[in-house]
Amino acid sequence: MINPCLDCGACCAFFRASFYWTESDLATAAGVPAELTEKLNDFRLVMQGTNGPSPYCIALQGKIGESVSCAIYERRASVCRDFQPAWLNGEPNERCDRARNQWGLVPLTPETWHLPDNFPKAA
Repeated sequence: MINPCLDCGACCAFFRASFYWTESDLATAAGVPAELTEKLNDFRLVMQGTNGPSPYCIALQGKIGESVSCAIYERRASVCRDFQPAWLNGEPNERCDRARNQWGLVPLTPETWHLPDNFPKAA
């Protein structure tokens, strides 16, 4: 199965990534690196780059729509772990669709998960 997220990254450059501070390495050694976060309030942190009008996560590497990865994938926050791309489990996700649209990428379809490497990426 092809994972279109490895060609996308739009959600990492569209949404704020905030999470409870105990998910960081301030509380657990395997947590999100605190140096990549900012304080949102007394209880929550946010990934640097995502708390503004043009979010772009500091941990996102590569070029959106071509090839991307997360620099802290194994240590990413629950907000990132829990985000489901459209049709991964047979269900749509309008948030995924909105993020992809913002970056000029076509929405995912159920068939996207079974297409060869050269499936269409741009609208």
